[in-house]
Amino acid sequence: MNTAVLVLEDGRVFHGTPYGAEGETFGEMVFNTGMTGYQETLTDPSYHRQIVAMTAPHIGNTGVNDDDPESSRVWVAGYVVREPSRVVSSWRATRSLDAYLKEQGVVGIAIPGTRALTRHLRERGAMRAGIFTGPSEPVEELVERVRRSPGMEGADLAAQVATAEPYVVPAAGAKRFTVAAVDLGIKGMTPHRMAERGCEVHVLPATATYEQIMAVEPDGVFFSNGPGDPATADVSALRKVLEARVPFFGICFGNQLFGRALGLSTYKLRYGHRGVNQPVQDVRTGKVEISAHNHGFAVEAPLDGPFETPYGPAEVSHVNLNDRCVEGLRLLEQPAFSVQYHPEAAAGPHDAAYLFDEFCEILASSSARDAGRDSVQHSPQNSVKDGKDSHPCG
Repeated sequence: MNTAVLVLEDGRVFHGTPYGAEGETFGEMVFNTGMTGYQETLTDPSYHRQIVAMTAPHIGNTGVNDDDPESSRVWVAGYVVREPSRVVSSWRATRSLDAYLKEQGVVGIAIPGTRALTRHLRERGAMRAGIFTGPSEPVEELVERVRRSPGMEGADLAAQVATAEPYVVPAAGAKRFTVAAVDLGIKGMTPHRMAERGCEVHVLPATATYEQIMAVEPDGVFFSNGPGDPATADVSALRKVLEARVPFFGICFGNQLFGRALGLSTYKLRYGHRGVNQPVQDVRTGKVEISAHNHGFAVEAPLDGPFETPYGPAEVSHVNLNDRCVEGLRLLEQPAFSVQYHPEAAAGPHDAAYLFDEFCEILASSSARDAGRDSVQHSPQNSVKDGKDSHPCG
């Protein structure tokens, strides 16, 4: 049987057997704590250029189907598991996970020490890594090759995973709103969740300008999740959206860009949050949500109350109960908010699905206010023609 090794940039080496495609690959080494949803993880564009280790011991039990992918391809740079399932046990499966990884050219490895790897990353932090099948080079040379590979800090990746051309996801049933969704690495379930609520979603490239966003005449603007360092992204279009007081909702990478647009900074987490079991608390209500996460960066913001921004006062709306990092932001005097996690939550949990309802409520309120203003501006009492009162009885 062929062998494979996982090599970390600090020199730690894990030996195992090939899983999926054979060859070599490089990326940032991270871990995912979810016990389900491996297919959604693999196809999440936010994992671009990352090698993902699954902490659940058995992976591949339910195989792969054609309904659950979040995008058109696998985005992870490499895949690490402990014990691949030897059989597929789901009526929905069309092939095994191993076959799927081979089909997509994803280099993987099965190692007995995923717990040791996870503990190592928790202590040392996420770092660059490489997977090598049947390596012929000495380990020292493999470590040097890993160290020469690009890191995640300073990586501008959103445009690499986003759509090149705009497309529309129609509303399911009667159309209520038009939403301009800027694709920074959007998951397929996200516009679907909005469409379920009557939104016609215009998905735009990551490079969309303010003028291109507003050209679809949106009732609201959405910024998606995505990969890379948020410090590299251009937030000028988002700032113009906020200046125009157009309702805004952002998730994950979109939350980080919202923070930057408000004048806040971002920083790299030690090992990030990735999985479907992260506890987040709404600071206004005290309610705790179990949420789905995939991010290695976070926003730095005051946790002790409102703070000033160019668009009025804002506050941290949600915090992570594991490490107290910022999980949500909200402007207090205009309709704009964001969360760091994934309310679309495929394959779950669904505690945060209400956020899409909240966004639609904001769109409805904003539309009602606009209609009220238009009614006042165009009422007979407020219409003037040729300098005279144009009331029909005048």
